[in-house]
Amino acid sequence: MRNNLQILVTNDDGYQAKGIQTLARIMQRFGNVTVVAPKMHQSGMSLAVSMGCKAIAAKALGKREGADWYYVDATPSSCVKFGIDNILANARPDVVVCGINHGSNAATGANYSGTIGAAEEAAINKIPGIGVSLTSMDPDADFSVVETFFPDLFEKLMGNLPERFGIFYNINFPNLPVSRIRGVRVGHQGIGHWEREFQPWDVTFFTRMGIKPEDYGQTSNPTREEGESLYMMVGDFVDDSPAGDRFADHHLLEDGYISIVPHNLDFTDYRELERLQPLFNK
Repeated sequence: MRNNLQILVTNDDGYQAKGIQTLARIMQRFGNVTVVAPKMHQSGMSLAVSMGCKAIAAKALGKREGADWYYVDATPSSCVKFGIDNILANARPDVVVCGINHGSNAATGANYSGTIGAAEEAAINKIPGIGVSLTSMDPDADFSVVETFFPDLFEKLMGNLPERFGIFYNINFPNLPVSRIRGVRVGHQGIGHWEREFQPWDVTFFTRMGIKPEDYGQTSNPTREEGESLYMMVGDFVDDSPAGDRFADHHLLEDGYISIVPHNLDFTDYRELERLQPLFNK
């Protein structure tokens, strides 16, 4: 891996989140860091982009601890687009690093994640994309485990990039002290779904978790029109991966490992393609 990389950093928790501030500091040892992050919290946006020809606000925030900071009032994927096309138009990024996400992006959660969507956007643009998450929703989470282990993981990934187009990486860290990390494992995306997802709005849900709705771009006093009922999406995760499959990413995290999962832009199921070809390609 060469020195002095041009590094674009983004997230889905917003530019003020502790996770992205920590990540920007980590990445400065590898080159020039430009942060282009959402103005507001943008979790669950996956690969969504800010379309519709609407006005999109962007702001240069200046130099902060050696990195150039910007926010865009848009989705994480849109922030990557803006960073590539506008801010770094004359200095194309060598890598896009997304995070550090407050909360796990393992298993099916990766399909919804704005963090992973931003890494996917990088891959679409033929730039290596890496999503980084810690399994803690605490706005003041301790990111020591990421600070300790991620630099080495980053060097290994960047020093062994594939020649094939379309690959991006999803790295999840268990919320454990450094001394309790059992190691690093490359695994696969786990399977699961959520049930009872829409619950009546209850602001005490946030207080019980030690957080505020405002931490997630919401309000403690949402308004409603006459006849409307207010709900919140929470839900209970149902693990659909085989119990003995210890290489599913969420199982690796449960076992105290840092998980690395390679993803690909190509959603084609090639086994199903082969099954269907004799039926239709006649």
